[in-house]
Amino acid sequence: MWLELLREFFQDMKAQRTRAFLTIIAITWGTVAVVLLMSFGEGLGIQMENGLVNAGNRIMILYGGETGKQYEGMAKGRKIRVTEEDAELLRQAIPAIAMISPQYRTTVTLTHGKFTTTTECEGVNPLFEEMRRMYPASGGRFLNESDVVQQRRSLVLGGKIAEEIFGKDDPVGQTLAFDGVPFTVVGVLQKKLQTAMNNGPDDERAIIPYSTFRVMYGKEYINSIVVRPADPSRQKELKAEIFRVLARKYNFDPTDDRTLFIWDFIEAEKIGEKIGLGVTIFLGSVGLLTLLIAGVGVANVMYVVVKERTHDIGVKMALGARKSYIHAQIVFEALFLSFLGGGAGTLISVAVIGAVRLIPASGPMQFLGRPVLSPAIMLITGGILGAIGLLAGFFPARRAASVDPVESLRYE
Repeated sequence: MWLELLREFFQDMKAQRTRAFLTIIAITWGTVAVVLLMSFGEGLGIQMENGLVNAGNRIMILYGGETGKQYEGMAKGRKIRVTEEDAELLRQAIPAIAMISPQYRTTVTLTHGKFTTTTECEGVNPLFEEMRRMYPASGGRFLNESDVVQQRRSLVLGGKIAEEIFGKDDPVGQTLAFDGVPFTVVGVLQKKLQTAMNNGPDDERAIIPYSTFRVMYGKEYINSIVVRPADPSRQKELKAEIFRVLARKYNFDPTDDRTLFIWDFIEAEKIGEKIGLGVTIFLGSVGLLTLLIAGVGVANVMYVVVKERTHDIGVKMALGARKSYIHAQIVFEALFLSFLGGGAGTLISVAVIGAVRLIPASGPMQFLGRPVLSPAIMLITGGILGAIGLLAGFFPARRAASVDPVESLRYE
């Protein structure tokens, strides 16, 4: 049966050579549009997510605020300022916290030889490396516990600021003046895409142990506390617990959301995922319209085929062919035509995506990301092609199956 269907298909396409060729080209172009637009959309979504996670790897940053409610006879408007002790208190009181670090911040002057520049500096602990994805390049390291305990003058530099200061020389192991105090560079951060900023990109930042920072500048309060939950999906419960613990210490209403400000990277990541999905759906819809227009071409070809084979269909039905057979024959040909163009379009798309992925990820490509041809995209494209083939073949097939054998034998 299938061999017979294929034979008749190629006979019909030979008779409708030009029309079939143009239809296949249209299906091919529509498939290319769908696959490429969805692949670029998914790649852009992944890049947006990476850019956000590179700024904060499923973390929350806690800042002090001021009371917005009266509580136990105390007026509203009291300043709440967090300290190193608060970070330790939260670590001990809340098991749901996987990582935590106090965070000091100031602007510092770095001098090496005749070169001088200013940059943002942070005083943190070693856990900051994972929480902010501040991974050192080969040959260097991030801060360790010994740096914190011994209050070492250890310094980690962002890649851009390190290049400005040392040029092509290896910065690791070299000494520079850090606000006039000699510090040793122990590591340089790897270059990374960062779409969210916390007082500037990490590429232009200096990192020292928080204990060293405290001793140098004698600050009583820290700028913020960086927290990473053990279970990111339960960050709302963790927020409530943070408010409860600090409310007990500073005597404020734990439901007063003005006392503490929490920058939630986890929630921002969820929003980013939805935006990325929305972009992919939008771009895929644009390609789908092109493919639907090509589907009209398939239906047109099949209507012409049915019209030209009316006599043959009547003969088959007069000899006992069932309507289901006639119906299946037309639908099969429409599906075959759709998947023939779809297969060609997919091959072209794979070639284009492979070529684009060879382009270095710099400049605009750094933010655009690399197109991703995922199994989901292939399944969606295959489903669309199948639906178009079925719809384009169904109505001509219904018309063919309703032919009156007696009348069709008279048809010329």
